[in-house]
Amino acid sequence: MGVPSVLIIGCGDVGGRLARQLLAFGWQVFGMRRQVSALPKGVIPVAGDLGLDQCPMDWPQGHINYVVYCVAASQHDEVGYQAAYVDGLQRVVGWLNYHRQMPQRLVFVSSSSVYAQSAGEWIDEFSATEPVGYSGRLMLEAEGVARASGWPTTVVRLTGIYGPGRQRLLDQVRQGYRVAHEPALYGNRIHSDDAAGLLAFLLRSDAEGKPVASCYLGVDDKPAPLADVVEWLRVRLGVTSWAEESTVRRNGNKRCSNAQARALGWVPQYPSYREGYEAILSGE
Repeated sequence: MGVPSVLIIGCGDVGGRLARQLLAFGWQVFGMRRQVSALPKGVIPVAGDLGLDQCPMDWPQGHINYVVYCVAASQHDEVGYQAAYVDGLQRVVGWLNYHRQMPQRLVFVSSSSVYAQSAGEWIDEFSATEPVGYSGRLMLEAEGVARASGWPTTVVRLTGIYGPGRQRLLDQVRQGYRVAHEPALYGNRIHSDDAAGLLAFLLRSDAEGKPVASCYLGVDDKPAPLADVVEWLRVRLGVTSWAEESTVRRNGNKRCSNAQARALGWVPQYPSYREGYEAILSGE
């Protein structure tokens, strides 16, 4: 293989970070989004809207080694998820087939919402996927679309992404929101740089001929109870008061393992929320 090429569908926050990492390794990177002016420097723009049936006019010509589907729903309801993840991916598969492009691997960025486990148990890529909400159900359906494409496919189920620009919990802690300590509610996180780093690592591994599995969990090393995270942030931020009424809670209660990604050689830059949030706060 010469210079590898990749088409990132949904080249926004995580997709843009992925693009910059791959450009640093000399890859040819195409990025599709509605507002191409926001693409990182060096990315070849593909202006397109996944809500439209028409293939983008500047769709890449010729062979594309890799396609990464990394979109974010513009509306967070069942209709929005159906449009972004299922219908949008079906369109992209159709456009690739129309141009007779057969990627070496399709990477679909999914979510840990496909798991319904809620008793604090450990989850890995082989755990049962029986989602109860529309988000997990539609993500699982979209995973099926990716696997039915006929190309080698890897699904990456990211957990709660945080990082610069994704600081809702920090804002809540600053406002003194309360958090339930009992029962302990485990949460799973990955810094946005590590989310992009995992995707880049898998692509580069595949390009180097290393065996890449069909599914990975994207999560840091240490799932932690939300109460512990909030308490650490309160101390770090010097917050001493509590809000009177509001309570921070989470849906779900499970611990996701990154053992399979680590077995391939991936190492998160931010192994826990402490390092990740410290980097954000230091950057502020």
